[in-house]
Amino acid sequence: MYAILDIETTGGKFNEEGITEIAIYKFDGHNIVDQFITLVNPEREIQAFVVKLTGINNKMLRNAPKFYEVAKRIIEITSDCTLVAHNTVFDYRILSTEFERLGYDFNRNTLCTVELSQKLILDQPSYSLGKLTKSLGIPMTDRHRASGDALATVQLFKLLLDKDNKKTIIQSAVKYYDRRREKQKLRTLIDEIPNVQAVFYIHDSSGKVVYIGKGKDIKSEINKLFLKETKRAIKIQERADSITYNETGNELFTQLKYAIELEILSPKLNIKKKPKTKISYFNNDDFLIIEKGRNTGENAIILVEKSEVYGYGYTSLSYQENQIDILKAVLTKIDNKIQAKNIIKNYINRNKIQKIIRL
Repeated sequence: MYAILDIETTGGKFNEEGITEIAIYKFDGHNIVDQFITLVNPEREIQAFVVKLTGINNKMLRNAPKFYEVAKRIIEITSDCTLVAHNTVFDYRILSTEFERLGYDFNRNTLCTVELSQKLILDQPSYSLGKLTKSLGIPMTDRHRASGDALATVQLFKLLLDKDNKKTIIQSAVKYYDRRREKQKLRTLIDEIPNVQAVFYIHDSSGKVVYIGKGKDIKSEINKLFLKETKRAIKIQERADSITYNETGNELFTQLKYAIELEILSPKLNIKKKPKTKISYFNNDDFLIIEKGRNTGENAIILVEKSEVYGYGYTSLSYQENQIDILKAVLTKIDNKIQAKNIIKNYINRNKIQKIIRL
């Protein structure tokens, strides 16, 4: 069962809009079986451009019911239904916000006819409701009024149901309010990650890194991240399409690589920290810092020359460490030397280093 709806609002600041009109048609996949249409007193002024667009003004709404007076009817007609709208993100957000103001959690699965049209009706110059329905020959009356737009969406949705021959596209496009599909995808991603010390990268569907994390056990760290319910964590979860990682072998390299990659990639969903201006100095000599590598027989090496951090990397043969020219070819150079010095010095002050070799 579907509840196909359209909402008109006052306009204004994000999440401060009020509903001025709502139309809901309960649709069983073949016919409209119930409907609810009403103006709503938003208890706030309507933006002038909205009045011009919809024709709904403050005077018309003076005696209209307030949202709390129609809330029960909305809950009843949408119960056990998937909400359908043309740009559902907007309509569902507005409706959920109104219910939040009443202290009620309004949760419904949703479908968007914009997204469905883009998958099932290809190569359209525009997917706006007015232009799309016109190009498809779907009649529309009372454009930019809730009832007219919702009825046009009903006809569009009927067409989309017919075009979905395999009956898989629409079902796979449902967004579940409990995010069950996303949670299953995240569980699958976690299953592929080993219990290793590493820096990990969360990629979106285009392959772009949207978040970098680190940990002694990245499987555990990623699991904790995917269980969080903060706004930032949910954004990361929603965008996560794949995860890659670079095993580090030790805490010093974990911290160093994390800081370097964070600066280079600057992922959108990492918290941006102000760079430290403190400069840490080593003694004015040359030395190697040797820590545990990623596996048996491997060393993690940092080369410091005249108090400057040259680079870091891994070696598996002693002659690589004994010949500086060869070692430099193996190591990855570090550009932000101040940042690297601070990380290394702080680590040395708090932890026991496996070995330091003076050159």
